Amino acid sequence: MAEGRLAGKNALVTGAGSGIGKAISVLFGREGAKVMAADINEEAASSVAAQIEDSGDEARSLRADTSSEDEVRAAIGAVVDAWGRIDILVNNAGIGGQQYTWDQVIAVNQSGVFYGCLHGLAQMQKQGGGAIVNTASMAGLIGAFVPGFPGGFGYAYIAAKHGVLGLTKQFGLDGAPHNVRVNAICPGWIDTPLIAPLKEAQPMLDWAVQNTPMGRLGRAEEIAKAALFLASDDSSFMTGAYLVVDGGYTAR
Repeated sequence: MAEGRLAGKNALVTGAGSGIGKAISVLFGREGAKVMAADINEEAASSVAAQIEDSGDEARSLRADTSSEDEVRAAIGAVVDAWGRIDILVNNAGIGGQQYTWDQVIAVNQSGVFYGCLHGLAQMQKQGGGAIVNTASMAGLIGAFVPGFPGGFGYAYIAAKHGVLGLTKQFGLDGAPHNVRVNAICPGWIDTPLIAPLKEAQPMLDWAVQNTPMGRLGRAEEIAKAALFLASDDSSFMTGAYLVVDGGYTAR
């Protein structure tokens, strides 16, 4: 059996093809988990799974559009079919930016998390336990005035990420009697493809960095380590809670 904090565990990570999801998938594999890397970009998911396997760990990949309840349910079922059970579910898939409509952002960022929690909890309850980690955002805690961007972080993005924290609390309560823990992470400005528009405008990037007390963007690997804590037994007395990993942004 592989050694590590997740040895013997089976994990599904959505949005695994890049950014935070990729970092989580790679770290989970390194920590001993068997990883199902899921992404709407099947080629990207396959590449991440190959990277994990090249390191000597076990992984598979699949295409999953988290705005579809059927596809989320099928992804969870694929983990069970492959390895017998699902111990960890990371509801990480997310989109953002002015190119997306309200309905598109809510469908992926909020409904997708709901589908994961709903069907993940059902499966974990049957098997006697598990851990669910939801990727929220500092935008789930605050609004923002972002120069040049009406609606701050984006009306739909703000609404969806606040909703993720509400879902985390309620599913945390629902799962508690069944040894299923549900927690969330609230990242700040993290250097991933999601903030590409910000990085294309130097004044905007400077604004984000200057308003982060630690004076820099976060790294995807730093969020992955928070996810590892929440997915592992190290956080065994946590549920319905969230970790803020934002360089101090929301503490101002």
